[in-house]
Amino acid sequence: MAKILIMSADGFEDLELFYPLHRLREEGYEVIVASLKRGVITGKHGYTVEAQLAFDEVNPEEYVGLVLPGGRGPERVRLSPHAVRIVKHFFERNKPVAAICHGPQVLISARVVSGRRLTSWYGVKDDVMVAGGIWKDRSVVVDGNLVTSRHPGDLADWMREYIRLLKGVS
Repeated sequence: MAKILIMSADGFEDLELFYPLHRLREEGYEVIVASLKRGVITGKHGYTVEAQLAFDEVNPEEYVGLVLPGGRGPERVRLSPHAVRIVKHFFERNKPVAAICHGPQVLISARVVSGRRLTSWYGVKDDVMVAGGIWKDRSVVVDGNLVTSRHPGDLADWMREYIRLLKGVS
């Protein structure tokens, strides 16, 4: 069974983690949640999920795709050199990456947005552009291996395009 990695931390946007977690499981993927350390992480609205791995335990070679939910979690994830290393792996190997809301903050820290078309939460727009990204105000933007969306209202478009991309490579 192909594996997908979700990287997040406390303060994640609940819907942006749980929606892809369950949609990808429905599609037959094994989905692993990783965070700064193993154990329970809590979303903005109080929902919890078990992080099965710490970032330093992740072997990105084992995964066909990466998901970066938004909320406040990306502010913490982007500070981990292990998380940055994982993101770089996915871009170096052209593996599918999905990021939503504040998720592109992690991409910015990994220095993989320059020249790429993407979207994000409006409050991250300037950060994307300063990092060399081409920001678009659309429900979903697909640029090669990268699928991005703005907020929970875009979840269906986001996962539809991400799953389409995954099925082309996995």
